[in-house]
Parts: sequence; structure tokens; C-alpha cells
Amino acid sequence: MRKCATGRMAFVSLLLAAGWCALAAQQAGFNPALPITHVDHGANSAWAEQQHYVVLVSLDGFRWDYARRDNAAHLLALGKAGAWAPEGMLPSYPSLTFPNHYTMVTGLYPEHHGLVANRFYDPARKAHYSMYDAKAVADGSWYGGTPLWSLAESRSMRTAVLLWPGSEAEIAGWRPTWYAHFDGKTQASDEAEQARIDDTIALLHEPAAERPHFIAIYYSEPDHEGHEYGPDAKETRAAVLKVDALVGKLKTALDKTGLPIDLVVVSDHGMAKSEGGWVTLDAFADLKGFETDGPLLYAQTEEDRVRVYNQLKKASSEFVAYRLKNVPAGLNYNQNPRAGDPVVMATGPYAIRAHATALDGNRPPNAGMHGFDPRLVPEMKASFFAAGPDIVEGKTVGPFENVNLYPWLAHMLGMVAPRSDGSLNILAGTLRDGGGEPETEPEK
Repeated sequence: MRKCATGRMAFVSLLLAAGWCALAAQQAGFNPALPITHVDHGANSAWAEQQHYVVLVSLDGFRWDYARRDNAAHLLALGKAGAWAPEGMLPSYPSLTFPNHYTMVTGLYPEHHGLVANRFYDPARKAHYSMYDAKAVADGSWYGGTPLWSLAESRSMRTAVLLWPGSEAEIAGWRPTWYAHFDGKTQASDEAEQARIDDTIALLHEPAAERPHFIAIYYSEPDHEGHEYGPDAKETRAAVLKVDALVGKLKTALDKTGLPIDLVVVSDHGMAKSEGGWVTLDAFADLKGFETDGPLLYAQTEEDRVRVYNQLKKASSEFVAYRLKNVPAGLNYNQNPRAGDPVVMATGPYAIRAHATALDGNRPPNAGMHGFDPRLVPEMKASFFAAGPDIVEGKTVGPFENVNLYPWLAHMLGMVAPRSDGSLNILAGTLRDGGGEPETEPEK
């Protein structure tokens, strides 16, 4: 296996890495448009070659109501041809990018798979994880569960993952056969967005023995515009239609392959218009001796936890504070020490931080925000559209938790997912076979 440089490295290093990655891919019979790493896991098994294909697309920050609001014609047509959730899909708490992308492919709540935020501190490791830290992102020891690509690879089914969070690491003993490096900032160009489609179609034209049956694709829009301009801005509406057009191009190209492909388009969370300025916790409590990361608080002693909890619990109407063990059970966020203790949660679209930082300066919060409880801030709800040979036409589903995608996706690939926080029963009604267990899945 050759490792490729990430977009976070210097530009020259990125170019060199892209060359090495392209060379590795060419040697495997595929000439990618993106810098992609190839891992030789061998050919698809005879069983795998008989299974259908699933292409999973994420549109970061695509709020549940954007498609109808902005008449995203391709997504609406996809839902009409198959299944969709007109009132949205519920992200797991916190409704952030990395936790929810990894939840969708493991079926585990963030407290169970370990990515409790985009950035956090692990008291046991005495180390920080950040989505911006290339070394941490590629370190599989941070991640729990068995992502869908690892499940498929362990059953001799080849996979490809184009920028999905978590796919750069070896998790549960596997990496995807093909993977590109996640970098939301450098991968948002028009060329890179089209490259995802080009690479997907090229991979699907590989010989059956090499062809990936599961492909996951990540797009960083319209999240960027939603943050910068707000969810209702013209720039955000333009980004909605831009990614809708990309979905249309992808669907047309997939149809031309003639392969039995289920196309699933989701988002990780929604977006809300932010209210007020920064809510800075050290203005309400003495955080001396605390490790912090964003709004997350990590004390060294129980005495400090009690003290700060008592200072924060009635300090503001813009947040509530809980001891970790007392976070409401419905949030599934009360077991993992990586979440901190006490746990501070916004009561609305408010920007909370432990301390002002040099990065913040006097800059106000973003115009649009997410991360909140979707039951408290319904703008957090995500999107779900799907169509293909395994999916009932014209099926609508009510709001459901995104942990339920994992067993559903595995089923369409002919696999039984390991036990998770999700259930196949939730989405079984969208399946033509009603969710009956596959009979021919090979032993692991």
C-alpha cells in the first residue's frame, strides 16, 4: 500500500502525493481524477460479484427542507422514484460532521463509536482528536465500531470511499480498497466535485472482479455556505442547487452503466441561523485546572467537576449543564468520558465556547450553526433520499434516527450488519424484499 499526502500538507507535497497515488492506482488498472490510495485486498469473491451495488452520497449540511424549499429537482425526483423522508432524518447528538458521518456507516451513536465531537480530548489517552489533525484522523485507534467498508472488505467485497470521514484509518482491521483523503477545504473546487463522479463511474467500469460494490462519496456543500452566510442566504440556496445538479449528473451516469445500483443521498445534519454573540463559559465559572476543547470541559478532580457544575447549572438561559451521567438518556450522550464532565448544551442556536481563542479574536460567531439537539432545534434535521432496484418506489418515511442506515445499507449489499444502535426494522418497509435476511452471506 502507498500512503498519499493529505490536503493539509504543503501544496508541493500534495502534488507529489497526488502523483504517487495516481501511479499506484494506474498500476491497479484505474486512472483516478482524485489523489487516491489503493490497497490490494484481492478480487471480489464469487459471492460478492453476485451482489447489488450501493452508492452512498453525503451532502454536508443539507437541511431536511432545502430540497423542497429550493426546488432541488434531481433530489425530489430521486425520492419520488424510490424512498425519502419529507420531514427529515434525525442526526445523532451532537449534530456535527465527523460524529454523524461515522454514525451513518457504523450504526453507533457517537458515545459508542468514540467521535463525540469534531474536536475533543480523551482523558485516558491524555490527547486531543481533531478533524483538522491529519495524524489523528488516520489513526484507527480513535475509532470504534466496524464501518460499512470494513464489514464489506472482511467479506471479500471491494469498496471505494471518496473523502468520507474516517475512511483514511485502518479500522476493525481494514481500509477501503480505494480511498481519497478527507479535506473539506481543498476538495470543494468544481474540478474536485466532478472528479468524484468521474472516479465513481470509472471504478464501476472496472472488471467485475475488481469493481467496488460499495462506494461512499462526500461533498462539503452546502455546509460551507450555510455557515458563512446563513441557511436562508442566496449563496446557500445556490449551493443547494449546485449539489442537486451534481446528484443529477451522478444519477444519469450510474444509470448508463446498466448495473443494479441503489443510490442513497443523505446529509449529516441541518443548519440554523445563529442567535446572539459568543457564550463564553469562563465568564460564568472558574475553569482553572480544566482541559478544554471548544465547549467541552475536562476536570482533573471530582471536586472541580462538582464546583464548575454548580457554577454553570443556573448561569444562563442559553445553555444547560449536566453531570455526564445525568445527560438525558434520549440524547445517548452520557457514557463516554470524551464528552467531558460537566456537559454544557445550548438551548438554542447559540455559539458556546469554554474560552475565547486567538482564532476567534473579536470575530462574531458564524451566521449559520449546527451541533444542537434536533428535537430542540428542528433545523438540525438531515436529508434522506434513495432509489434503486432494492427500494420500493414512491415510499415516504417519517423522521428516523440515522443509526438505522447501517443495517439497511448492509442488507442491500447482501450482508447482515453486526449488532449496533440501529435496527433494520425501521427502514425495512422501503425494501422490496421487506428486509428478509440474506441466505448466502459468507462466513467472516
